Amino acid sequence: MTSTATSPTAPVAPPDPPPRRKWSPSKRLLPYLLVAPALCFELLVHLLPMLGGLYMSVLELTQFYLRDWLSAPWAGLANFRFALDFDGAVGAALLRSFAVTAGFSVLTVGLSWLLGVFAATLLQRSFRGRAVLRTLFLVPYALPVYTAAMIWKFLLDQDDGMVNATLGGLGITDGKTFWLLGDNAFLATVATATWRLWPFAFLVLMAGMQSIPHDVYESATVDGAGLWQQFRNITLPMLRPVNQVLVLVLFLWTFNDFNVPYILFDKSVPSAANLLSIHIYNNSFITWNFGMGSAMSTLLLLFLLVVTAGYLAFTSRRMKDA
Repeated sequence: MTSTATSPTAPVAPPDPPPRRKWSPSKRLLPYLLVAPALCFELLVHLLPMLGGLYMSVLELTQFYLRDWLSAPWAGLANFRFALDFDGAVGAALLRSFAVTAGFSVLTVGLSWLLGVFAATLLQRSFRGRAVLRTLFLVPYALPVYTAAMIWKFLLDQDDGMVNATLGGLGITDGKTFWLLGDNAFLATVATATWRLWPFAFLVLMAGMQSIPHDVYESATVDGAGLWQQFRNITLPMLRPVNQVLVLVLFLWTFNDFNVPYILFDKSVPSAANLLSIHIYNNSFITWNFGMGSAMSTLLLLFLLVVTAGYLAFTSRRMKDA
């Protein structure tokens, strides 16, 4: 019986530790470097002019200081006191313009949302010609603002406009209504702005409705729910996140609208359509009181910030409680 001796095994060297990853400043800074051009552009286009407007609001900046506006006398809060003195001529005019703008915004946003909901609901189901209707519905929103407003300016013309011709032919009016003068100017502004904005509401609401699972509607149909019950109990609750953003965007657009009334009425905007944007423009570039116009713009900015924050807080709380 033989025994075999085993030779001792050589010790195994431990594996080399993994190389340490060297800290690279470029990798840390890369996201910031990519965002930096957009931040600089935003600073240049929005923030710096806003700060300049805030500074001008505390100056007595008139046409006499346009060459060197930094040398304009210091006014402090005097411009804001004049703007908020509703017993004075300046404050009373600003308050009337604010009331006109509030009514214009409420009507335009409400009508745009209603038309958008109706069109989006109508085009949810497939039928022949649906694609053509979708394209036609988006035409007003695709047109430039100037073109859309000029179309309505011709339509509302007293002598040759299609609106008067149609209403006169149907016997509703005498066909000689002044739509761009007096109190009717408010209705003309609302109609033009609504015609431009409702396709955007339709586009957003249609995308939101398409994200709702179709099985939910099938189950509701099996349970005996009608179309109105499905819309009220399924569509509207599931569109709350979409409506939260949509209504806010429409409100901000309409409350700041300048193009529609300026194109419709040129520089002679009737008092019934004197929106805040037009009122601020007149105080700045017609009366050459840039300090007062900047103060009004600052007040408008603060108002919109407060309304936006309050609206988002209110709607977010409602969605959490639902």
